[in-house]
Amino acid sequence: MQQEIYIIDDDDSSILVFKELFKNDLDYKFINVKSKEIDVALKNIPSLIIINEDAVDRDVVNLCKQIRSDEDNTITPVIVVSSNGEKSHRMKILQESIEYYIKKPVDEEYLYYTVKNLSRLLTINRRISPLTGLPGNVQIHAELKKRLSNRETFTVLYFDLDNFKAYNDVYGFLKGDEIIVYTADIIYKVLHNNWSDNVFVGHIGGDDFVGIIPGIHCDKVCQDIIANFDAKVSSFFTDEDNYRGYIEVANRKGIIEQFPLTSISIGVVVADLGRFHNILEIGEIGAQVKHAAKSVMGSSYAIDRRK
Repeated sequence: MQQEIYIIDDDDSSILVFKELFKNDLDYKFINVKSKEIDVALKNIPSLIIINEDAVDRDVVNLCKQIRSDEDNTITPVIVVSSNGEKSHRMKILQESIEYYIKKPVDEEYLYYTVKNLSRLLTINRRISPLTGLPGNVQIHAELKKRLSNRETFTVLYFDLDNFKAYNDVYGFLKGDEIIVYTADIIYKVLHNNWSDNVFVGHIGGDDFVGIIPGIHCDKVCQDIIANFDAKVSSFFTDEDNYRGYIEVANRKGIIEQFPLTSISIGVVVADLGRFHNILEIGEIGAQVKHAAKSVMGSSYAIDRRK
């Protein structure tokens, strides 16, 4: 996933330097932002913000305060580059929870690796799930907010495994983790194979995932995910369970119950322009439509296209 790095610079003097430094790093995209446009820029939740203090026509301490007070950018790292060498000034900026203060003249190699290493650390920390390597709820919410703020038309897919608890009870949590990783890989690969850009996959937790794709055309991708999932999920069961088509689990009273083999349900919410005002509305509809998909035996999907 390409990282967008915003250069706050009122005279456009820095953007060319960074583009040259990172010309061989295609994972980084540098965008120049005027200080007066910072409100609009923050809505896009950049991966990293670099402020060229010498080229900003406003108080940098207040600018840092503004960035840190934005609820969606509380963990967005900030680097201030400045020719001001006074310790008191440097400390005022660092006290605003700014990660780095780099004094000019800047060693370009030092700047390059500072940006690279800070981005790497942030990527690791934002990957809430150590099991799947996918971002968790903080980033999922931020991604939804960003698309609503940008007035995009997009589709949200909520994924859930059917009869997963029964599988864990019979096969154990380690085997259950294997199915979760298997599911994450399928969702990620299918979505990215269908769209080269503007795709997001997150791990809500347990056996719940979310995918966000551009546009409103989603039938094919749902069908592809189900086909890929069903093609090999049988490998996680014994031959006996595959032959019977169900697993047996003793409930709390010791009574044996039968559960179908694990399948995947997809609840789809089409977010037409202006349909939703906040992410809570999306989540509520998502829960309803996912429930509809789970009411169908086997792997299935249900789409909410209401205006």
